[in-house]
Amino acid sequence: MELLSFEYIQLFTSVSFLFYGILSFTSHKMKNEFKRWGISRFRIIVGISQLAGSIGLILGFLYPLFTLLAAIGLSILMLLGFILRLKLREGVLKSSPAFIYFIINLIIVLNELNY
Repeated sequence: MELLSFEYIQLFTSVSFLFYGILSFTSHKMKNEFKRWGISRFRIIVGISQLAGSIGLILGFLYPLFTLLAAIGLSILMLLGFILRLKLREGVLKSSPAFIYFIINLIIVLNELNY
């Protein structure tokens, strides 16, 4: 299977969320970030959501509906993360990764809707 350039973005995003999903469960630094943000009770839900989104994007190569559903979920997750960081006044630099992943997943959603 030859990957199109757009599919590389989907693969990159799925690997990113797989990595961050695992870190949500294993990294002490990540656990401390959730405490600092005041949302430690949501850490497990966020981690599971990231892992599910990652798996959905990977499955989406075979079943396109999974791409759409996963990208919608990850877009919402990243928009909420971006809003949280703005609310905590963490600044543009610390808020930008969440915003960039929001935009990437939104582009994936729009691309899937065009097919």
